[in-house]
Amino acid sequence: MADKDIELKNKLTPEQYAVTQQAATEHPFTGEYDNFFEPGIYVDVVSGEPLFSSKDKFDAGCGWPAFSKPIVKLQEKRDRSLFVERTEVKSPQAQSHLGHVFSDGPIDRGGLRYCINSAALKFIPKNQLKTAGYGDYVQLFD
Repeated sequence: MADKDIELKNKLTPEQYAVTQQAATEHPFTGEYDNFFEPGIYVDVVSGEPLFSSKDKFDAGCGWPAFSKPIVKLQEKRDRSLFVERTEVKSPQAQSHLGHVFSDGPIDRGGLRYCINSAALKFIPKNQLKTAGYGDYVQLFD
């Protein structure tokens, strides 16, 4: 096992590791952030890189956190693993598997639905952005 894998297995829960490193999917309606709407940003649980704002989160009723857009450009990859064509999304730096993007989101928000595993995310509350090193993102909430 590579040093990076050992380090990640020590840092992450088994579910976080399976989702971010092995492209697993958490069970619907079980994730910490599915029904969570506090103001703040969501970052990659592996690297801490900013990914989504709570201002772009919506209740899609799908069982996973849903966002209309990311706050950074995500990596996209064609995924045919479940006999249907989907688009996988990964964090740009750590290449963590986050979930998938679909074209059935709210039309008034651009029409996209980023369906993201809670296990791939860490939430940083709005009132902690500066102290947590994410001060540049406070402007999203002004």
